[in-house]
Amino acid sequence: MVTVAIISFPFVFQAQSAPTLKELVDAAMTKDAAIEQQNLESKLNSLDLQKLKDVFLPKVEISGKGGYLNTRANFISPEIAIPAIKPIFPGAVFPEGSFNNNFNFSGLFGAANAEAKVLLYSGGKVKYLKEALTEKENANKAMQVKNQDEVITQISTAYDQFALVIESKKVLDESKKRLDANKKTAEKALGYGLITPYEYKKIELAEATLDSKMVEYEGKKELLITLLNLLTGIDKERIALINPKLEKIEYLVADTDISNRTELRAIDHGMKAIDAKIKAEKTWWIPKVQASTSLAYLGLYNANISSSKALIPGTNQKLDSDLTNFSLFPIFQAGVGFKWDVFDGNEGKHEVEKAKIEKEILESKKSDAVRKLQLNLVNNQTNYNITDSQVEMKAKAKQIAKNALTQAEKEFRYGLIKSTQLIEAENDLENTELEYQTAIFNQRRAAIELMKSTHNLSIEKL
Repeated sequence: MVTVAIISFPFVFQAQSAPTLKELVDAAMTKDAAIEQQNLESKLNSLDLQKLKDVFLPKVEISGKGGYLNTRANFISPEIAIPAIKPIFPGAVFPEGSFNNNFNFSGLFGAANAEAKVLLYSGGKVKYLKEALTEKENANKAMQVKNQDEVITQISTAYDQFALVIESKKVLDESKKRLDANKKTAEKALGYGLITPYEYKKIELAEATLDSKMVEYEGKKELLITLLNLLTGIDKERIALINPKLEKIEYLVADTDISNRTELRAIDHGMKAIDAKIKAEKTWWIPKVQASTSLAYLGLYNANISSSKALIPGTNQKLDSDLTNFSLFPIFQAGVGFKWDVFDGNEGKHEVEKAKIEKEILESKKSDAVRKLQLNLVNNQTNYNITDSQVEMKAKAKQIAKNALTQAEKEFRYGLIKSTQLIEAENDLENTELEYQTAIFNQRRAAIELMKSTHNLSIEKL
């Protein structure tokens, strides 16, 4: 008898969930080109800052060379008088040029040198350049916040458009249900002769128009799915599951101070960077101190030294000698030196003046930015107030249209109105419902822009 054991393994299928607005924004942050470029700028600034720190590290060089040396020297003596040493040497006078001789030196040579240098004092320039780079990085980070706000704005707009499309679908579905019910009523009325075939055709035309709007909805939804997929990299299947709801954003401006706006903070950091750059350029005249030490070797091989004439006038003893191998090691030196640019051709002065002009440009940009940001805040506050009130007005209009349609349906059943009037009431409700959702969408856009105006935008508030 053969026993077969069947082992079952539990399979757990995890249903995909729709991405939240926060997940969409976080994913878009990682793909945004502007933010990526600013991150790369930060890396460059970090490398420049590290480079400045490494200025005070020792620099070690090892060098060597070898070759053939051939040189000639000419010696013309002045007048030389040798006093007499009685009774050994009677004395002598050698007139100028008596020792006019050419000496020739040739041979192979080799040399090696190891040298270490370290900067002890840069005149304060490195310190100020570090400050300039730090402020430059702070300005970059400030602008990065601005780009993050732009990403939040872009993604939230697409997200709310998705919600607007879905709400439109709900409106169309409700219209479809009402139209189907009214069509059945119209069919009965047509059979009893209460309405004409023309009036019945109006119902069919409204039905065809509604079907075309359904097709338009599907196209808009697919477009938004593709857009969010490109911006975030999240799978289309998950994005298609999004089912957000449009709700008003209640936002009260507690502080109208715009000094904390990222644009202004970036300019402030930029001016501080220029101040540090000016201080750095002013150090051109301060001496720079450096310590150095070296260890060297020098060797001569198969060398020869010779003269064209006798070494002593009146003799035939020319110099012609082969030198044995000769070397010097170690040749060691250590010390501290300084470099002082007493006059640099006004280069440092020109750089200082150039930096001052750059600061004046930033000051002008800041003044212009303050005016524009103040105007932008007033404009956004006005838009928010208008769109906020529009939501209430559209809500009232929707309720009125809904009541009117209910009344029109009753009157149509009793043959008191024609089908065209019923369709008009249906279209009025459909339009007011869509206008109401659009009003909420616009109110959310205005609220987000107002938050950006006061540097108070966050996903949690959306």
